[in-house]
Amino acid sequence: MINWPIIMNDSNYIPPRIWQWTGEKTDLNQPTAGSRYQHTLPIGKHPLQLYSLATPNGQKVTILLEELLALGHQDAEYDAWLIKIGEGQQFSSGFVDINPNSKIPALVDHSQTPPLRIFESGSILLYLAEKFKAFIPNEIAARTECLNWLFWQMGSAPYIGGGLGHFYAYAPVKIEYAINRFAMETKRLLDVLDQHLAQHEYLAGSEYSIADIAAFPWYGSVVKGWVYNANEFLGVDQYQHVQRWADAILARPAVQRGRMVNRTFGDLATQLHERHEASDFETRTEDKLG
Repeated sequence: MINWPIIMNDSNYIPPRIWQWTGEKTDLNQPTAGSRYQHTLPIGKHPLQLYSLATPNGQKVTILLEELLALGHQDAEYDAWLIKIGEGQQFSSGFVDINPNSKIPALVDHSQTPPLRIFESGSILLYLAEKFKAFIPNEIAARTECLNWLFWQMGSAPYIGGGLGHFYAYAPVKIEYAINRFAMETKRLLDVLDQHLAQHEYLAGSEYSIADIAAFPWYGSVVKGWVYNANEFLGVDQYQHVQRWADAILARPAVQRGRMVNRTFGDLATQLHERHEASDFETRTEDKLG
């Protein structure tokens, strides 16, 4: 592990009147949108076509799809195609046609005419829950509470990913102010979750829902130390109710399968780069492919 020096922001820096990008056209991150090269995305045999990677946002969708299949919704069968965001595949013309924001996950429902694109993980969860009438309450108060927490997660994720994750784990220099700012906000959000779960089994109440499916890949990963190696830094053991909730969700077989899909890191036995059939979990895990 690299021990970057702790530095403060350059007090002599004065932002210019107009910001100018100084990067190269080959840089992965650029201040412009749109496709960068032509590529047609593959289409499998199932109506639901997912293009993703097993980041926390990507896991939300594969977990829900596996949960729907476990409930017996055979129309939830899907093809999951790997999008290698580190290689810029999210900037292909085919992917940008599905998601102009060039972020995974993106889903196309070919059971609709014309095929319907759905992007943003929260939108995909809501679409699938409503399509299959599952994992979202029918009663107005419970449904509203579910959506409260779904959108809470969508709004809070940038503080954990682009904030704490970037400045604590990935930034080329360690900026004390930035790390402190986002560590404080991450711990505040964990406390929000912990206090709520002290009174409720799941986020929307007594029933497991898309709110939990949205929050688990982020907050479960933080308290279990799966991302950023920040669990000790954040003192996550103090959030006992979040730990209990994360353990309960992780025990679900559909969650375990969903976390494998489009995974390209970790133990080879937990990786399933693409998923086209339920049997792929037994026959096509990367250790067996090798």
